[in-house]
Amino acid sequence: MAGNTFGNIFKLTTFGESHGVAIGGIIDGCPAGLKLNFEAIQQELNRRKPGQSTIVTQRKEPDTVEFLSGIFEGQTTGTPIGFVIKNTNQKSKDYSHIKDVYRPSHADYTYEKKYGVRDYRGGGRSSARETACRVVAGAIAKQIINSIKINAYTSSVGDIFLEKPYQDLDFSKTERNDVRCPDQETAERMIEKIKAIKKDGDTIGGTITCVLQNVPIGLGEPVFDKLHADLGKAMLSINAVKGFEYGSGFCGARMKGSEHNDLFNEDGTTTTNLSGGIQGGISNGMDIYFRVAFKPVATIIQKQNALDSSGNIVEMQGKGRHDPCVVPRAIPIVEAMAALVLADFYLLNKIYS
Repeated sequence: MAGNTFGNIFKLTTFGESHGVAIGGIIDGCPAGLKLNFEAIQQELNRRKPGQSTIVTQRKEPDTVEFLSGIFEGQTTGTPIGFVIKNTNQKSKDYSHIKDVYRPSHADYTYEKKYGVRDYRGGGRSSARETACRVVAGAIAKQIINSIKINAYTSSVGDIFLEKPYQDLDFSKTERNDVRCPDQETAERMIEKIKAIKKDGDTIGGTITCVLQNVPIGLGEPVFDKLHADLGKAMLSINAVKGFEYGSGFCGARMKGSEHNDLFNEDGTTTTNLSGGIQGGISNGMDIYFRVAFKPVATIIQKQNALDSSGNIVEMQGKGRHDPCVVPRAIPIVEAMAALVLADFYLLNKIYS
């Protein structure tokens, strides 16, 4: 299987399956001499881990990271950083009913057709559990680019939208509710929506908005390695993501140039920021903001038709512990992937500047 490595200078390779002994990763390209804040790394994992509220999967995993190499006396040595996160709460028997059945809109069918074999226990390598490794690497990346502020939050669940622009939000309130929406009134409506969907044995999608502030001018390598292109790839590599837009996004397609152009101030800033902080594929010093769309989780606790390995249409019903809405737990994953991209371009700039 190819495609397990992300990045150019700051590289992350992940390994492991949802119901294997452990998941883990190797980080290559991290500069030597970086004094790590291990509590901050673990806190990021705690934000992503399952079982943290009633509106997410009830799988109980401590998600404690154990570093194996590349760190001495609390500092990075410049050599590969190896780490593992042990799986402690597998219930593989919850998946025995799909051993020979392909769940609709899941990776079961494509994995088996491509590789000739699949790990049906929780989806194996296709499970979103792999994203815990990204959060570890992203937490280290955040410490490399610690002057850049990265804040993601839930901006919609189903048809419930946070209408306020990000400039009017207090990001310190994001962690004050289970859905991670910085507006309490909207958060309460989102939570009730998720609870109702869960009660019906169904799932629901939503969007995450991410804001990157204090990004230096000059990150991004045209023509094929534009900053927004790599951010898009990073977000679209996350499980369940179906859409990505930055700046004005699809709304910009309805506008005229006279409406969309960001006019300059004398200091090089712009009066508006419909460009989303990136022009010509290069950061321009303004806030970078983007939105990521997540589909409803494919596994639902309802009866539905599915295809089995013999080519028959059979009736199946999902079992086990699943998120009724993946969005709240995906907040730290979105932040982590953004940090990986920014750290990569930051280090690339240092090489060629």
